[in-house]
Amino acid sequence: MLQINHLTLIHRKDMRVLVEDFNLVLNRGDKAVLIGEEGNGKSTLMRWIFDPALVSDYVDAEGFRTSQGELLAYLPQELPSAQKDLTVYEYLTRLPAFDLSDPSELAILSGSLHLDLSLFYSDQMMGTLSGGERIKIQMAGILLSRPDILLLDEPSNDIDIETLEWMEKMILDFPGSVLFISHDETLIERTANRVILMEQLRRKSRPRVTIVNMPFRTFMETRRQQFEKQEQEALSERREEKKAMERFRRIQQSVEHDQNAISRQDPSGGRLLKKKMKSVKSMEKRYQREHEEMTELPEMETAITIRFDKQRAMPAGKVVLDASIPVLCSPAGDLLARNLSLYIRGPEKICIIGANGVGKTTLIRVLADQLLKRPDIKAFYTPQNYEDLLPMDLDPANYLAPSGSKEELTLARTYLGSMKYTPDEMFHPIRELSGGQKAKLLLLKMSMSDLDVLILDEPTRNFSPLSAPEVRQILASFSGAILSISHDRKYIEEVCTKVYRMTKDGLIPLQ
Repeated sequence: MLQINHLTLIHRKDMRVLVEDFNLVLNRGDKAVLIGEEGNGKSTLMRWIFDPALVSDYVDAEGFRTSQGELLAYLPQELPSAQKDLTVYEYLTRLPAFDLSDPSELAILSGSLHLDLSLFYSDQMMGTLSGGERIKIQMAGILLSRPDILLLDEPSNDIDIETLEWMEKMILDFPGSVLFISHDETLIERTANRVILMEQLRRKSRPRVTIVNMPFRTFMETRRQQFEKQEQEALSERREEKKAMERFRRIQQSVEHDQNAISRQDPSGGRLLKKKMKSVKSMEKRYQREHEEMTELPEMETAITIRFDKQRAMPAGKVVLDASIPVLCSPAGDLLARNLSLYIRGPEKICIIGANGVGKTTLIRVLADQLLKRPDIKAFYTPQNYEDLLPMDLDPANYLAPSGSKEELTLARTYLGSMKYTPDEMFHPIRELSGGQKAKLLLLKMSMSDLDVLILDEPTRNFSPLSAPEVRQILASFSGAILSISHDRKYIEEVCTKVYRMTKDGLIPLQ
């Protein structure tokens, strides 16, 4: 059992309260998902739960956590920089459990993770692995330690669909407790039996945490129904109050008029007026009490609200891509695949899936290079690693307003506000933003540009389950072509018109 008592976390830079007086008991068998909009502090809370020292340099914390001697294991959202320079074998041998494991155990684990056993002993640097391969190696190390409590920050990022299905089964079958953050709605729907929702209300000035013991989809539907019911009741009460106050003001004005007109020579009329004034005062106090007891208008952290407004409709017959790649090699020169060909015409939405390490990102980089050079189309490429594209030392407002003009900065701030950036966050260096906030920034950049083609490597990987449905709708309505890599099953189903599986022998059409 893991218990958190009266925890308050305050971000030191802007003094924003992430959680306040937060309490949680995580029992054996709990599969709890931690959700919330981008930048709400989910990863910070997860780090504190594992080790408060991990956030001590940027967060002030009050509260404590207790356990009964259980072993905690933590999967960070990003592999620490120091570990990226280790070979896979060096990384694993630093874990005592790896040396204590016998070959048969390692063979079973590598098989379940769809990894070649030889990778465990490889001298390849951790930083050069594909995103999915890194996650698998980290998960292998975690599971070999036989923990009692799993703390997983985005375990579904970058892993292929087969490993996603393994991850679902692993979470469901894990005998201890699991607390995880994920943007994969399918994974959440299939595994979580508890939902912890972190919200930042009133322009991120007031935190709220909701904990429920129910499946995610049930929670979202119940939350929507409760919100609509409370909103209808609150609006109805306010309409009735408005009518009552109009009647009250007419009575009040009538009494005040009589008070000004009454003659001092009419004592009986004065007594009657005095009774009316007393009645009016009593009525006013009653309305004040009723106003204080009115149903509150509900607060809910809303999803993002942008659209691609500048795009022209792409002609259906326009040839966007006609590529043929006889041989595809990795940057290190290793053969990845042969006989790759891809044809895109008009506003098609293409998705490439495939096993981790097969070369999908290498392929899309090659294709992006071709498309970005085309003079007859305007393309935009978002890599899996945002640092490859975003200027980390620049702030979001100036990134969206490169001219620095007052008009452009005002427009940029308006767009950033629609994506739930606070005024402070608009002028923080981009490197200080969460992965989700960086993803939102790139989506904004695309929406503000006149584009024909989007080239997207894992486009939904950093959007919360609250934002992701809106993002999918935005991308589905894009009037140009999309070439993407994704393992997000809802994105593939709702956005993509064609899906190809990448293998060593080429691209195989699936739909």
